[in-house]
Amino acid sequence: MNSGAGTTTETHESRPRSASSRLGTGVCAVVLFLGSVVTAYVVLTAYMVEPDGPWDQQAVTNSKVAAGMGLAFCVVLASLTWVFAKAEWLRRWWYAIPAVLALAALLRLTVFAPQL
Repeated sequence: MNSGAGTTTETHESRPRSASSRLGTGVCAVVLFLGSVVTAYVVLTAYMVEPDGPWDQQAVTNSKVAAGMGLAFCVVLASLTWVFAKAEWLRRWWYAIPAVLALAALLRLTVFAPQL
């Protein structure tokens, strides 16, 4: 038997983070936060638009455009999150924000789409 088979463990060096790394984390967090606020506003606008009656096709179109723009913004946010997480400036939980916003935009485009 190999006596060292069960004793292998991964060791992570706990290096202190440099000032530039902390600055990068802060800048990335601010960029994603601001992008998330803008995206959430666009998706919220898609939910706020309701037709006034059966003649109001413009409101339906506006809701679909806002939800589509929100979905496009979510793709940009997810891409930025991927870059920042890959560079190890941010943690993986930041993926949750564009995922939730994309789900809300998709639901507005499909299940909760305004009806005439």
